[in-house]
Amino acid sequence: MTILRTQGIDQFYETFGDINNPAVLLVSGLGGTNKSWTAQIKRFEKDYYVIAPDHRGTGYSTHTTEGHTIQQLALDMEDLLDDLKLGPVHVVGASTGGAIAQYMAVDRPDQVKSLTLSSTFIKFDPWMTREFKLRRKMAAEWDRETLLAAYSQYLFSPKFTNENPDFVQSWIDMAAGNNASGPNDAEIGVKRIDMIANHDFTDRIQEIKQPTLILCGEANACTDLQNSEKLHAAIKGSRLKTFPGCGELIETEVPDQYFAAIDQFISTQA
Repeated sequence: MTILRTQGIDQFYETFGDINNPAVLLVSGLGGTNKSWTAQIKRFEKDYYVIAPDHRGTGYSTHTTEGHTIQQLALDMEDLLDDLKLGPVHVVGASTGGAIAQYMAVDRPDQVKSLTLSSTFIKFDPWMTREFKLRRKMAAEWDRETLLAAYSQYLFSPKFTNENPDFVQSWIDMAAGNNASGPNDAEIGVKRIDMIANHDFTDRIQEIKQPTLILCGEANACTDLQNSEKLHAAIKGSRLKTFPGCGELIETEVPDQYFAAIDQFISTQA
């Protein structure tokens, strides 16, 4: 286990691939752990040096109830990159990770060579506000297995679930039963939902100057496509790629297509 003591916590992270290759930081979504990137790490590590951390409060990082803001998680990631001394890296942020990446790009442009924003948002729209109001109540009151089963309905598209029911069930079982698969404390889970509900980058989004790729599934019922379209309109020169029939977890539903889109994008950055 690799641990960096920073910002008052033990920050767990793993690295994969050859350090001499271009570096990619994978920033997870609301679950917070690098387990969400398993399918992508296998692809990225062949040609990239991959850094994959667990957020504070999740996985093998300190399960603190303090510091659950998007700005603080961005600081955690920035300190990690400072410690690794890699220079600017390609940052790939999924959902909550995309919100974190927005702060990183603006506050520490020296660290961010390019930005991939996957299934993410500038601020909650009315759909997401209603969705996460329900999910907050669920996180506070439901047992973990039932909670993750419900989450799977938001995260995977109907098409993927219908075609891969055993995989979705194994995802639920893993996430519900493994302490390293996501927040396992109700208080932390609620704080993390409040954290993303409070994210509003409206006044700063146009400050992002790095080359930016925006990815979203067209059947995303968690962070719907309109959020990606708003990002695309706000970030000058950004590219938007959508995936027909896919839900929130594009990186899991169509891993080859997801990697290919990012790999092609990164390869165009000098």
